[in-house]
Amino acid sequence: MTDFCALTLREAIEVAKKDGAQPVLDAFAKRAAELNPKLNAFLRFDDRIPPTRCDMGTLPLAGVPISIKDNLCIDGREVTCASKILAKHVPPYDATVITKLKTAGATLFGQCNMDEFAFGSSCETSAFGPCKNPWDLSRVPGGSSGGSAASVAADMTLAALGSDTGGSIRQPAALCGVVGVKPTYGRVSRYGLIAFGSSFDQIGPITKTVEDSAILLNILCGHDSKDSTSSPEKVPDFTQALKRDVKGLRIGLPKEYFIAGIDPEVEKSVRAAAEIYKKLGAEIKTISLPHTEHSVAVYYIVAVAEASSNLGRFDGVEYGLRVPSKDLREMYFETRDQGFGQEAKRRILLGTFVLSAGYYEAYYLKGQKVRTLIRQDFEKAFKEVDVILSPTSPTPAFKIGEKAADPIAMYLSDIFTIPANLAGIPAMSIPCGFTSGGLPIGMQLMARPFDESTMLRAAYAFEQEVGVYKKKPAL
Repeated sequence: MTDFCALTLREAIEVAKKDGAQPVLDAFAKRAAELNPKLNAFLRFDDRIPPTRCDMGTLPLAGVPISIKDNLCIDGREVTCASKILAKHVPPYDATVITKLKTAGATLFGQCNMDEFAFGSSCETSAFGPCKNPWDLSRVPGGSSGGSAASVAADMTLAALGSDTGGSIRQPAALCGVVGVKPTYGRVSRYGLIAFGSSFDQIGPITKTVEDSAILLNILCGHDSKDSTSSPEKVPDFTQALKRDVKGLRIGLPKEYFIAGIDPEVEKSVRAAAEIYKKLGAEIKTISLPHTEHSVAVYYIVAVAEASSNLGRFDGVEYGLRVPSKDLREMYFETRDQGFGQEAKRRILLGTFVLSAGYYEAYYLKGQKVRTLIRQDFEKAFKEVDVILSPTSPTPAFKIGEKAADPIAMYLSDIFTIPANLAGIPAMSIPCGFTSGGLPIGMQLMARPFDESTMLRAAYAFEQEVGVYKKKPAL
């Protein structure tokens, strides 16, 4: 008997086209019902949303289940960003990526837990309780797309969408041992994504394999007139890039990403990956990205400024929660006080501060200038190499609560992922090994803007050579 939940997306599509999607959907519904009480990966999963056409066997995704991060608008369905302030918020339209999935024949299966408004690196700031890592239930799955990564790793869904503002697809993918892709900024429409940092946010897939990510990127990417930042760049067939040949590929190892404080097992695993690439015929070269050390500081100036502006619309008047009060001013205060969690309040305050009179030039303007320097570091590096290889996260999954009282330690979890968002380049995480304690380790690949194909080629060659993705958590 076929274990439908163990299938990759490609394998499940083949099964669904031959025998129909219903057995696949039923298997995932049963597994999700069994495991979600342990993991809290789904906020809502019992109400499936079918494709827009009934002849789904002829469509690219053939009716198979794809899960959605809870910050993507779905017409007629509650979407909360894992926040109390958006309780009972029901969008009257679909995000562009949702429309694309429905048109391609996906069955939308479950809305995934996340850090509130995508503010976090551990999936602990959710108003609906933390998500847990399938490899060790005492540890975090990473964030903010923690529910998306955990649900894929636990075989509760075939694939999931996440959003990545400073590493929110790649870091949880690394901590959960799955594949996560942040496309080039503008490659995928942001229309219908509830915004965190509008100049950073990018939607992407979290999958079991590199091939599955390529399949979904073919569907998700493309220009959208509803998004003013959407790129008109032509979209290739990403599955055509999946070749095991990396001979002559120039891969850069940035010395600033192998620093004091990185977990020794993470460094050892990523350096071993570089040796595998060398064996496969790639050229390994040490490079420098000198402004990397400023990336976290820049991000937590510019991104929180954008977050503060974007969250100004949630005031109890038009969306979600409204706390009854004696006058309008008190209603604003009480709704925002009761509706936003601690981390959301922290980022609103930080963002408002850096944009305030007297501090705008000292912080925000200076942060934007350093952001340009970081982008120029990558432009210079990509004259020497085709792909950059680094750790995704400085550590494997940490214990739930371990960094909750120390926001700076939590922010540093994204130290290796933030630069790609600042520069707007494509980046992805793939599994590259395990710690001695059995926790997944992820490595990050970064490429030139709109060169996802080269990045996927490098990822696929390593994945097929090593086969780390075949190991599953023993739930």
